[in-house]
Amino acid sequence: MDKILNISKYIDHTLLKPEATSANIEKLCQEALTYGFAAVCVNPVYVKYAHSLLINSEVAVCTVVGFPLGANTKQTKSNEARDALKDGATEIDMVIQIGALKSGEYTTVEDDVRAVISTCREFGAICKTIIETALLTDREKQKACELAAKSGANFVKTSTGFASAGATEHDVVLMSSAVKRYSTGVKAAGGIRSYEDAVKMINAGATRIGTSSGVKIVTESKES
Repeated sequence: MDKILNISKYIDHTLLKPEATSANIEKLCQEALTYGFAAVCVNPVYVKYAHSLLINSEVAVCTVVGFPLGANTKQTKSNEARDALKDGATEIDMVIQIGALKSGEYTTVEDDVRAVISTCREFGAICKTIIETALLTDREKQKACELAAKSGANFVKTSTGFASAGATEHDVVLMSSAVKRYSTGVKAAGGIRSYEDAVKMINAGATRIGTSSGVKIVTESKES
């Protein structure tokens, strides 16, 4: 297994459980500071609190929009993103309109993604688009990535972590290939619980890792 240097910089330290408490978020943020993670990823209600804990640090505050189903209107998603960015988020992970994609309604998918990207750009923020690979065919995954990249997404992301399956090496390779002609990263998320898992995803083409096991992954990296 190849050694990945500074693996902490790949990690979005994530806590999106509905039962997460303020104390849990405080612990998440302290761990992010201690281990030097790229970002914390929290639900919108905790953005302002996470921002207050991480202000003047290098750890970004990421939140989710249209989560976890992607079935909100583009106006709702745009407004949700704007509220989060005003509260201090600098990265938005938005779920695409999955049903529209599967129906071949590609203009609807693009319009949805562009609405959130436009809001992010107003604030100089990063936008990642979650395509929910567990619900798509390979062709649909490829098309979703192409639409997102063409619309200006900074990253395409595999999963919410709330579907039947999360990231796979196969999907990361497929997604990386789909966006290689764009300046678009790939975020692997869902089911990444060990250093070995993370290394496999990075070697497959992931440039960011979403996980709730960040501390375990960094600890294992030092032992390998």
